[in-house]
Amino acid sequence: MSVTPIRLFGDPILRTKAELVVDFDNELRKLVSDLTDTMLAAPGAGLAAPQIGVSARVFTYNIDGEIGHMVNPVIEQVSDETQDGNEGCLSIPGISVPCIRPMRTRAVGFNQYGEPIVVDAEQTLARAVLHEVDHLDGVLFVDRLDGPTRKAAMKAIRESEWANQPIPRVKVSPHGPFGA
Repeated sequence: MSVTPIRLFGDPILRTKAELVVDFDNELRKLVSDLTDTMLAAPGAGLAAPQIGVSARVFTYNIDGEIGHMVNPVIEQVSDETQDGNEGCLSIPGISVPCIRPMRTRAVGFNQYGEPIVVDAEQTLARAVLHEVDHLDGVLFVDRLDGPTRKAAMKAIRESEWANQPIPRVKVSPHGPFGA
């Protein structure tokens, strides 16, 4: 098991668009394994590579016991119907607030071996897929909140015990590079 520290709100990698994966090799499979181990240990419903300091378009999820991953995911469609439920993030620990997301989505991408996959998701899985793809684009769920909810969430973040801690400096990632 390889559990990796999770980057917290304020770390610049969480606001940076992740690089496309071009090599479907052992390094990628190790990254997927590390993401899965870290997500399960946290525990969390999903984890994107930037959350462990790796700029790669990869995420894992664990919804209702279904564990999966996507590499280079693209959101193909979302429903007009929405869901309003509490959402949290392993990079923003202790904060869970109502966030509106589409009820259903379809994401296309690849598995860790480079084989094409499609995830047709609804409800909690749709929320997780959309949340993790946002991470790959440098977007955090607090960016999706309405004004008053965002203001309250940002206040809670500022007052959290983990806020304003030094951002870890990693000279070389144990994974990658995954970009071209």
